[in-house]
Amino acid sequence: MIYENLLRPLLFRLDPETAHELSLSALRLAAKLGPANPLKQSLPTSPRTVMGLEFPNPIGLAAGLDKNGDCIDGLAALGFGFLEIGTVTPRPQPGNPRPRLFRVPEAGALVNRMGFNNSGVAHLIARVRQTRYRGILGINIGKNLTTPVERALDDYREGLKAVYPYAHYVTLNVSSPNTPGLRSLQFGALLDELLDGLMGEREELTAQHGKRVPLALKVAPDMDSQEIKALAGAVVRHGVDAVIATNTTASRDGVEGLEHADEAGGLSGKPLFLRSTEVVARLADALQGRAPIIACGGVFSGADAVAKFEAGASLVQVYTGFIYRGPALLAEIGRAVAAL
Repeated sequence: MIYENLLRPLLFRLDPETAHELSLSALRLAAKLGPANPLKQSLPTSPRTVMGLEFPNPIGLAAGLDKNGDCIDGLAALGFGFLEIGTVTPRPQPGNPRPRLFRVPEAGALVNRMGFNNSGVAHLIARVRQTRYRGILGINIGKNLTTPVERALDDYREGLKAVYPYAHYVTLNVSSPNTPGLRSLQFGALLDELLDGLMGEREELTAQHGKRVPLALKVAPDMDSQEIKALAGAVVRHGVDAVIATNTTASRDGVEGLEHADEAGGLSGKPLFLRSTEVVARLADALQGRAPIIACGGVFSGADAVAKFEAGASLVQVYTGFIYRGPALLAEIGRAVAAL
């Protein structure tokens, strides 16, 4: 409660991106204290086997919070069962101009149009190599803004090759609303071409490195029933190891008229919960157990996480709920899922 009652009000007086950077710096400093880290917490053991990986608990950090892998040890100390870093692109890019991150506190939401700002895959790998963390690490990859959608496979292939030796699983981000044309990669021939190329690349990397790294596909919440069925069919057809549902939404349902709600970008947080949970349920129905689902979107409580599992998820990730509630959210989810 210290975070929600004391630290969050102070952080929320700052520009959101400044507060984000300051928080990561504080977590990095705390991690250097080792066992004396005042933020360190342990969650109830609740092991899950998903994608052939052993997770100590099913609570993960979603991509986007630590894009460059700069704060792996600090975040790991909070008790996450797994961390996902990125989205990282082959080449560094600044992203969209500031301001590009906005709070909608009345709705427990964020709007972002970051635009895959990151320091590039070489920087991220250097950070991963320096970390003491030995838990499950996912690395989320995307394409550079300047790469045409028709050449997207080149960037994803380059990213996959680079991160493959260091990742427990790799996520293909084809669903951010902030890179023009990116969401077209979720459908039809473009999706088939991307997955076919990357699955072939994965086979070569498996032989080269002597390990098979699972590939997950992160999808948008803004799909209708037929699009979800088609995507599930592609997942099964190409042997994708998991689906992460969902990314942010272009919808503004639930935040109409609120300050910053009309800013361009993807909406995350509480208003996304029902929409993303429905996508989880529809994917679960379409996949019929042939690929696991990692749920992400609007998890602000233990009950929210339980609802994701009941909809068909095998793991859950948090981001915006963590920004609003801090480490206490993880502890609450840990207790709830341990009781399942």
